Amino acid sequence: MYIVCSDLEGIFVPEVWINVAEKTGIEELRLTTRDISDYDVLMKKRLSILDEKGLKLKDITDVIATMEPLDGALEFLEWLRSQLQLIIISDTYVEFVKPLMKKLKWPTLFCHSLSVDKKGKITGYNLRQKDSKRKTILSMQSLNYKVIAIGDSYNDITMLKEADTGILFRPPDNVKDEFLQFSVSYGYEELKKLILKTVKRDT
Repeated sequence: MYIVCSDLEGIFVPEVWINVAEKTGIEELRLTTRDISDYDVLMKKRLSILDEKGLKLKDITDVIATMEPLDGALEFLEWLRSQLQLIIISDTYVEFVKPLMKKLKWPTLFCHSLSVDKKGKITGYNLRQKDSKRKTILSMQSLNYKVIAIGDSYNDITMLKEADTGILFRPPDNVKDEFLQFSVSYGYEELKKLILKTVKRDT
């Protein structure tokens, strides 16, 4: 039996931090895990910028509230959930994503949390588990699932490597060229075909 484990940003919704950068005019916040492979380095840089610019949690959630799912994402999710079980595994934070989860009709989400002080300042971040994407795959496999993993960035690679089938979805060229072992899809219809091909291969 197959289960799908997928990243969130860049797959079903736009990149949160890029949208925050565009709304605030802070170009340094455009960096994502597509650019920096070390997530800890990236998050410490982001928190330092937020502190320097005086941005609080509400400044970010106000931006997120204006965001919409990617074109075709909701229809693809409805199709996928009619075919297979789905878990979204993201390096986002529960304090950020409720508006987006509502627009995606509340798929199951595994993510992290933030530390926020009484004034609404983000003081730190709390990983649910180190290398949580890969470990989720291992957990699903321990339950005798075969896993199809979908991602687009450096922080998805350990998940894709551990999965029975790994698929890159609309990856930047630097990620695609570095990890040639994965199938690549640039649209939801193509992604459907890759998923069905994988499941059919084992039936």
